[in-house]
Amino acid sequence: MRILHILDHGLPLQSGYTFRTRAILKAQEARGWAVAAVTGPRHGGDYDGVEQVDGLSFHRTRGARPGGVVGELAQIAAFARRIGRAVDAFRPDILHAHSPVLDALAGLVVARRRKLPLVYEIRAFWEDAAVGNGTGREGSAKYRATRALETWAVHRADAVAVICEGLRGDLVARGVAADKIVVSPNGVDLALFGTVPPRDDALAASLGLDGADVVGFIGSFYDYEGLDDLIAAMPALVAARPAARLLLVGGGPMEAALRAQAAASAVAAAIHFVGRVPHTEVERYYGLIDVLAYPRKHMRLTDLVTPLKPLEAMAQGRLVAASDVGGHRELIRDGETGTLFRPDDPGAIAAALAGMFADRSGWDTRRAAGRRFVETDRNWSSNICRYEPVYQRLVGAASVD
Repeated sequence: MRILHILDHGLPLQSGYTFRTRAILKAQEARGWAVAAVTGPRHGGDYDGVEQVDGLSFHRTRGARPGGVVGELAQIAAFARRIGRAVDAFRPDILHAHSPVLDALAGLVVARRRKLPLVYEIRAFWEDAAVGNGTGREGSAKYRATRALETWAVHRADAVAVICEGLRGDLVARGVAADKIVVSPNGVDLALFGTVPPRDDALAASLGLDGADVVGFIGSFYDYEGLDDLIAAMPALVAARPAARLLLVGGGPMEAALRAQAAASAVAAAIHFVGRVPHTEVERYYGLIDVLAYPRKHMRLTDLVTPLKPLEAMAQGRLVAASDVGGHRELIRDGETGTLFRPDDPGAIAAALAGMFADRSGWDTRRAAGRRFVETDRNWSSNICRYEPVYQRLVGAASVD
């Protein structure tokens, strides 16, 4: 089996998107399949050759500046041409396009011309992601148009993969046949996130965390992540647990606003920003944190989409606490593999975290349950098998045609 993956962006860029992609490609290679990827204009860079990163082949598309609808149409055309050249070089049996929908549209052009089957994988609906990132408004004309385009592409793809039940249910409600959709959930590459990180005492001392009850967040600072609610919860948490400290690792669009909010807090000294760190250094910070907090706001995006970070934390034996939204409920069983608290409510966050620190008697059991869930249900070495019957059916049908 030879699979060409069509991507918005890829390694060496670092994001949840690229980490999921890496896990898929590596697991498929381990399965004995031949894989390659082609990244779109939004990856950036003035290069259109083939690049090897982490042992994987990426066919690059020269970057282009966004320019409204006309610019996006030009990007789709340029991407389709580059995918066509990658097909000539790699000779795939199947195309596997990953959201956003622009990638599916470019992939569909090539699939029809070359008579190749196309799987379209949706990690989040583009229109909802825009709302979550603050670049769109739910119900606007652009939102409705993007949603219609997504539905159009889904109906024309040969098969559809989604990362969670929330996305699957939404597509079925749009009239997409349930048997056309496979759920390939977010998972963890246990070769990367498979061991409990040791505590770096020197790093803890440098951050003033000796003897502290450490709450942490490691990831991108988008508005929908609810980090403003987590910062707002800190005065009440410190009042209940004077040793409580908040460690924020990462960066993003909300960083400046969050730093200003923290500086104005009555417990500013208890809130520490680390900034972005290399992926190879992330485990050092995981090792300092007692509870990873994910206070996502309640909205369509967070109800429909499951995040990756809680799974990585559970794989490393960390405790997780998260807002009670649909995406988190697919991953966390309250009181068993983690703690869920009411979303958009700093008081509820503080109460949940204070309660966890006040009673540590069940921590080891909960850590073990979270790790076991990842090993059995969210391990990429087994998750990858979900694609196999879809690929075989589509390639078999294409060979008959």
